[in-house]
Amino acid sequence: MPEIIYGLDIETDIRTDAADPAVAAVVRVALSGRRFDEVFEGPEADLFADLDDRLAGLAPGVIATWNGSTFDLPFIADRARLLGVDLGLRLCMDDRLTMQRALLPGHRSAYRAAWHQHTHVDTFRLYGRPAAAGPWSSLRNIGRVLGLSPAPTTTSTARFEPLSTEAQHAHAASDARLARVLAERRWSAAHRLIDRVAPIEVQPVDVAMSRLERQARLDHVRVPAPV
Repeated sequence: MPEIIYGLDIETDIRTDAADPAVAAVVRVALSGRRFDEVFEGPEADLFADLDDRLAGLAPGVIATWNGSTFDLPFIADRARLLGVDLGLRLCMDDRLTMQRALLPGHRSAYRAAWHQHTHVDTFRLYGRPAAAGPWSSLRNIGRVLGLSPAPTTTSTARFEPLSTEAQHAHAASDARLARVLAERRWSAAHRLIDRVAPIEVQPVDVAMSRLERQARLDHVRVPAPV
């Protein structure tokens, strides 16, 4: 039987460069368990604090992401650091993780991760392909191939046509649920890819701080000093 698995997925502000944590906020984080789908949103600092509290209170398990090693988790870490929010998220840079995915600006590799009592597995390592197109290049495409998500509609995929609040919630929760189900479906392989992060390996979440500090100065925001 697989361990308890929680799917996690973030959505960032597409009004700016949504792939750059120096300028784009996290607007929504979805968390999916076997018996719940939850979406966290609101002021970014409160969103992170609420998510962190929720993860701290859950039974130990494995957080499943899609491309979380290079995107979701370091993005959260950078934004939380900018806002001065202390998280239980621990990252360890690992040059051996050849994800063949675009890295966040200011970051030079993927990460192994843990969050409070939870380990992490990136389902892209199970299913993904580095090609820019094709059914194995994105989470939602894979979900459709495996019959786990509906076909796209014009309103849900057009960036210029905003979704309703209800649709945004459904979208976020669906992606987190997909990440969880993908890990569950290939658990025999997934459990061998779980990140192992020893306390001595954990690095301060400041790998991109010089760049973030430059942007913060431009925005007249003070970046909290490392603890």
